[in-house]
Amino acid sequence: MNSEVKKRSYTCIICPNGCDLEATYVQKEDGTVDVLSVTGNTCRKGEAYARQELVDPRRTIASSVLVKHGTMPLVSVRLDRPVPKKEIFQVMDEIRHITLEAPVKAGQVVIKDVLGLDSDVIATRDVERV
Repeated sequence: MNSEVKKRSYTCIICPNGCDLEATYVQKEDGTVDVLSVTGNTCRKGEAYARQELVDPRRTIASSVLVKHGTMPLVSVRLDRPVPKKEIFQVMDEIRHITLEAPVKAGQVVIKDVLGLDSDVIATRDVERV
């Protein structure tokens, strides 16, 4: 398989500028990617974003989990660090299996190091006990 030069377009989501980026890259036979250039960014964050998207795309998740004996039936949760994009559905599956007992405090770790991905699932609000 020959390594051909490819291009991919992105809209940067890191800052409010929303720059239209174009990344030029080569995908090697072993599946790794060499980024040759990124254009269209007005700051270094845009270039870093495009490179990350090509080499190791990551995402954060916001969801909710059930709460027993709480003033609300659900509490919102999120990841404290992005995880590989390919792991999102497995992480969501782990979150779906959680039920908490009230009280729940904002910042409380709901799942420590979810799936060994170095990211914790944390509660984002308080839910008092009824």
